Amino acid sequence: MQPIDPSAFRLTVAPMMDWTDRHCRYFHRLLSPHARLYTEMVTSAALVRGNQLRLLEHSHEEHPVALQLGGSDPVELAKAAVLGAQAGYDEINLNVGCPSDRVQSGKFGACLMREPDLVGECVRAMADAVDVPVTVKCRIGVDDQDEYADLQRFTTTMLDAGVRILVVHARKAWLEGLSPKENREIPPLDYQRVYRLKREFPELTVVINGGITTVDAVREHLAQVDGVMLGRAAYHDPYVLARIEADLYGTPLPERADVLERMRIYIDAELARGTQLKHITRHILGLYQGEPGARGFRRQLSEGAHLPGADWRLIESALSAFRHAA
Repeated sequence: MQPIDPSAFRLTVAPMMDWTDRHCRYFHRLLSPHARLYTEMVTSAALVRGNQLRLLEHSHEEHPVALQLGGSDPVELAKAAVLGAQAGYDEINLNVGCPSDRVQSGKFGACLMREPDLVGECVRAMADAVDVPVTVKCRIGVDDQDEYADLQRFTTTMLDAGVRILVVHARKAWLEGLSPKENREIPPLDYQRVYRLKREFPELTVVINGGITTVDAVREHLAQVDGVMLGRAAYHDPYVLARIEADLYGTPLPERADVLERMRIYIDAELARGTQLKHITRHILGLYQGEPGARGFRRQLSEGAHLPGADWRLIESALSAFRHAA
């Protein structure tokens, strides 16, 4: 396995189902040259037995970018990891945090926190099969398995299996009684538990996830752990990525309109290969979040992107409407 630089994980964007597709990642990369990006979760079964080209597609500009896998079969996960590494991904991440019913029925996601030994077998098989880092994303607990000692045992097992980067969503998951959306909001955040984990396992690169929305919050967390992972904030208010990038790395803060203009070549190329504009513009709706005229910008894109022949002119029109309202 390649040596790991903890600083490469200071700023990361969470893998989010139906959100962080390749169009979203390209857009996020323009806002933050340094952020580590993650794919939506891909099941190992779908990858090994399905359309590898479609599931693994990404652009060179996205790097550093990680492939997140879901599964619980060590042999199958190792095969999927090899496919991901061969496709050029910089990291293979195992999902041990998703609480959805569909994920549980497939025996992967947060339910695996109850079986740390099995997770250890999975990541060891993956790490033996590839040279890129194999990492894990988990919760602080699951259902009634909610003592720090449980998380401690899970972490020790991961270290013994060779894991050196652990991304921890600072909420536990309720696998029964709460929907996936409720699991992102109702269980209370416990950042102190993640901080304690870092103190007790200093050799581990710990990335904290959950409810992080501002530059100041990022700074506070980085005083305690190695990295932060933004989820919904990076999607609904993507310009926050540019603000954090500027604060952490000194990168000049880009004008939003310039970011859009830099999307033009990508959008034109995608339209030429048959991609519908709506699949791209849905990710940029929040670019002007909180700014006067943001609503008109979103409305123009939402109402027009699905129409036949929609192209770059729609974005120019939405931008013009925003400037007029502002």
